[in-house]
Amino acid sequence: MNFSNNKRHQPKIKVGSSEVEDIYSLNKHTLGPGNLAESEWKEAGLPSPNMTNIHEYRLKRVRDKLKKFDCSGILLYDPLNIRYATDSTNMSIWTSHNATRYALVMTEGPVIVFEFDGHEFLSNHNSLITEVRPAKTYLYFAAGEYSRNRAKIWGDEVAEIVARYGSGNKRLALDHCAPEGIHELHSHGLELFNGEEVMELARLIKSEDEINAMRRSIYACEKSIDTMRTYFKPGISEQELWGHFQMESVSRGAEWIETRLLAAGPRANPWYQECSSRPIQNGELMSFDTDLVGAYGYCTDMSRCWLCGDEAPNPKQKDIYTKAYEQVKHNIELLRPGITFKELSFSSKEYPKDEFRHYSVQYHGVGLCDEYPCIPFTWEWDNNSYDGTVKPGMVLCVESYVGRLNGGPGVKLEEQVLITENGYELLTSYPFESNLLL
Repeated sequence: MNFSNNKRHQPKIKVGSSEVEDIYSLNKHTLGPGNLAESEWKEAGLPSPNMTNIHEYRLKRVRDKLKKFDCSGILLYDPLNIRYATDSTNMSIWTSHNATRYALVMTEGPVIVFEFDGHEFLSNHNSLITEVRPAKTYLYFAAGEYSRNRAKIWGDEVAEIVARYGSGNKRLALDHCAPEGIHELHSHGLELFNGEEVMELARLIKSEDEINAMRRSIYACEKSIDTMRTYFKPGISEQELWGHFQMESVSRGAEWIETRLLAAGPRANPWYQECSSRPIQNGELMSFDTDLVGAYGYCTDMSRCWLCGDEAPNPKQKDIYTKAYEQVKHNIELLRPGITFKELSFSSKEYPKDEFRHYSVQYHGVGLCDEYPCIPFTWEWDNNSYDGTVKPGMVLCVESYVGRLNGGPGVKLEEQVLITENGYELLTSYPFESNLLL
């Protein structure tokens, strides 16, 4: 059965002498990342992704996993899961902590977006969305003491849709939900399944068009890094430097940055201090981690370390930088289809944990954001650690942080890598610092 509502989805209206922009042609997804990014991508010879193919591929991946787990559908609140399944967005950061919009994807049936404030036009760019309804919001911020009453109305609507299109299957996947919602869904006899498992496994393998979108996102990120570097001089504060990167990224179609991980000198050991008002000093090492949800919503997650000013690096700085560099390079060379997560861990380069601080993981997946899998260091494996197999189409970030426990410089490096049929392809290409290598 075809559930698409073609009347609602209008084609892009180009501005011309006899044509007028309207609310549909002005959708940000229709307008695209903009002239700056497009001109740079064209000069670099990066092909344009077919977004229709991406939408259809991603929705099929979700439905294939729903069939595998015998679910009638999936109810999504996580903005990145909604984006993956529908490419519909609305204030993604705000709605990540305010449960005011959601989507219900039926395995055999409609794709319904329940929109905050009923803003139907925000999804008008995508014909995969069958229907947009006003969201029934029962979070306490909006409902107060009537939260349970509103949750009942919400639950009645969800259950009615599952009953209509689920062919008697009451098994519903769900990624996030408040206790009131869980109670109401159970009251309708629905059996709830972990929707995070569905979505992480669906998002695991990227299509060729997804990789084209990711290449463009990475290229735009690296151009923004290059511009940030022109401002990297003694006396600039960490947050001012980060501001240049954020401005350049947004001007190339980026959507947001998940963290503010840029730190210099003594603030870079231990890692995970976010950028501050402290001025960066001449001769200090500065590391940053992009964590950028960039063009088309695809993440660029890479890290680099630079030396500030005109002083020559000292032996301790070169030693730590070289250790981080060699760790990343060695661990990339291990990547190939068929290797298991555990084999990666136990073949990787590690430094003694009683002497060095290290990053939180060795490898992790990446797509619209950090994704499954998360591959730990050898000493973290236990009976609750999961294994798996690296497959073509996966994209992994290879991480390194090295800093001595007794102090001194710290270095953060990271590369983004595509798994191919025969091995791997490095997607990030921003150069490392040859003057910091031993």
